[in-house]
Amino acid sequence: MLSTLSLLFLAVIVHVAAPRSIGGSGPQALLASDVKVPVVLGVMSRCPDAMLCESVWDRVLQRVGDKVDISLSFIAKPNPSDEIYGVTCMHGVEECAGNVHELCVAKYHPTSEWWSFLQCQNFQGRDQVGLPDTAVKCAETAGFEWEHDQARQCAGDNGRGHEGIRLLQESVRNSIQLGIKKSCTIIINGKQVCIHDGTWYDCEGGHTPTDFIRQINEEYERLNGAD
Repeated sequence: MLSTLSLLFLAVIVHVAAPRSIGGSGPQALLASDVKVPVVLGVMSRCPDAMLCESVWDRVLQRVGDKVDISLSFIAKPNPSDEIYGVTCMHGVEECAGNVHELCVAKYHPTSEWWSFLQCQNFQGRDQVGLPDTAVKCAETAGFEWEHDQARQCAGDNGRGHEGIRLLQESVRNSIQLGIKKSCTIIINGKQVCIHDGTWYDCEGGHTPTDFIRQINEEYERLNGAD
C-alpha cells in the first residue's frame, strides 16, 4: 500500500499537471486526466475574416473552454529576402508584428490571458494591431504589465524580437504543413471543419457558435471514451 506521504505527492502532481482553461460547460468539474479537444485557428492578425472568426470562438470558449486546447497558426508567405521577418504578411509588416505579439503572449501566458489580449487587439481595430501602444494597452486588459513581461522580451520593441520572429516562422511552416491557406480556417482535432473567407464555406457541421459547441462536445466525448 502507498504511504500517506506518497499519496500526498501524487495528489500534488495531478494538481500541477491539470491544464489551465477558460470558460466552462456546467457545474460538474472535469477530471484532471481529461483529454482536451485540440482546436487550431488559421489566421492573420489584421485580417477581417480572422477577427470575425475569433469573435465567434470567443462565444464558443465561454461555453466549452474547459474542454478545448486552442491555438493560432499564422498564414504568411516564406520570404528569405525579407531581412526582418523572413516572411511576407498579406496586410503588411504591422501584421507580422501583430502575429509576433500574439504568439509571444500565447507562449508565456495561460489561455485566459492570451485570449483576452487577442480580443482586446481586435477591439482596437485592425489598423491598431501590431502597434506597440496596442500591446501595452491589451496587456493591461489581460492582467499583466507589458514592459517587464517575458512576452514583451519575446516580441521586442516593435514586434521584431528574435524569439518572436522565430515563433512566427515556425507558425507559418506549421500552417503550410496543415494545408491552411485561407484566413480563417478552423481545424478541430486534426480535421478542417470550416472556413471564413468573405463568407462561410466548407462548413459541413455548421458555422454558428452553437454548431461549434456541439462539435467540441462530440469530440470531447469521443476522446474521453464517454458512453
